[in-house]
Amino acid sequence: MLDLVAKCEQEHGFDYTPLDIILEKYKGQKGAIIPILQAIQGEYGYLPREALEYAAKKLRLPVSRLYGVATFYAQFHLNPRGKNIIRVCQGTACHVRGGARILETLKEQLQLEVGGTTADLKFTLESVACIGACGLAPAVMINDDTYGRLTPEKIREILQNY
Repeated sequence: MLDLVAKCEQEHGFDYTPLDIILEKYKGQKGAIIPILQAIQGEYGYLPREALEYAAKKLRLPVSRLYGVATFYAQFHLNPRGKNIIRVCQGTACHVRGGARILETLKEQLQLEVGGTTADLKFTLESVACIGACGLAPAVMINDDTYGRLTPEKIREILQNY
């Protein structure tokens, strides 16, 4: 009889080896769902359905429990995300100084809606409440880089750097 890993790999063509390593690390630890989900997302870049189903089987939990935690916390993502995460500030200062125009420009140039990821997995676009750069309003963060005092015209030039 095939073990669970081999059976799942045969059925889904998904590499479960990293999951076994993650699950072994937290074996027997109570309350480890969040660190397990963080580690899975760290490995795959998001929480693949196959990974959640496999982890639930191994942890002897209903998959709905893992999905419940994953959907409750904003840090977890159930869909692949882009290499470059664009966070457009919509806080008060950015809003007053044209943050909505910056967001619209990014949506047009990337042909994305908020929360979307480009087909080539290069960019994910997010709207956030505040990035803490009020003095630079309107501002955008791309990964760890902050861009401020933006105009729609500056967006194309910035995107070319990524």
